[in-house]
Amino acid sequence: MRIIRHLGPTGPACAALMPDGSAREISGDLFGAYRVTNRTVVPGKILAPVAPPNILAIGLNYRRHAEEGGKGVPERPMLFLKSTGCVQNPGDPIELPRKLASSEVDYECELAVVIGRTCKNATRERALDFVLGYTAANDVSARDWQMRLGGGQFCQGKSFDTFCPLGPVLVTRDEIDDPNKLSIRTILNGQVMQDWNTSDMVFDVPALIEFLSASKTLLPGTVILTGTPHGVGVARKPPVFLKAGDTVTIEIEGIGALTNPVVEERP
Repeated sequence: MRIIRHLGPTGPACAALMPDGSAREISGDLFGAYRVTNRTVVPGKILAPVAPPNILAIGLNYRRHAEEGGKGVPERPMLFLKSTGCVQNPGDPIELPRKLASSEVDYECELAVVIGRTCKNATRERALDFVLGYTAANDVSARDWQMRLGGGQFCQGKSFDTFCPLGPVLVTRDEIDDPNKLSIRTILNGQVMQDWNTSDMVFDVPALIEFLSASKTLLPGTVILTGTPHGVGVARKPPVFLKAGDTVTIEIEGIGALTNPVVEERP
């Protein structure tokens, strides 16, 4: 099932997209008991598919990406956090920070995993049982704040407002047989910048869930960003960073295209 979250007459609501292009209302809680009704709805503004309680992100999780940065493959998943306030809707702009100015804002296409129910100490064999579904993400990164200005921590450079576009849909787990056999790419102003496959992950999705849930509780709605393949802007010669007027699209097989324009942060 393909689920959208949209702005309905009384606030955010969820709907299931039908094969004929129509949308049907979903009643109940996506992270509890819910059902697809027979009521057809006209979706309002499309929102990020979830409002996550936490965003857990993994660095250097594609072999070719680790190589392009001149770094070895990590022994364990490299975890960092993004602020939940940086979630952005499909179609809404990525804002280049100006109060804490950055001149090195980069794109990163990523497969996002959405946890569907409370998860702790999951085994690899049962890890996918805790997944509600998958969506596309752009792990937007201010490389100057990530690498030089952030005091050795990634969080500042990863958590500016609008730095985590998600969408356009949430595809339920049953629709994707293997999350580690999906093509994934970034298109910047019509030019393909990243074009690879999730099979190149160092730690696949079950391994990430097993690791992240070990001695820690993953709450329903938690988003896991699973890393980006090679081709990021900072590794190019010369580097390519986002600028106002750009349009960036993340495409993932079986999920669709997540597109956002790029603008300057308003004073």
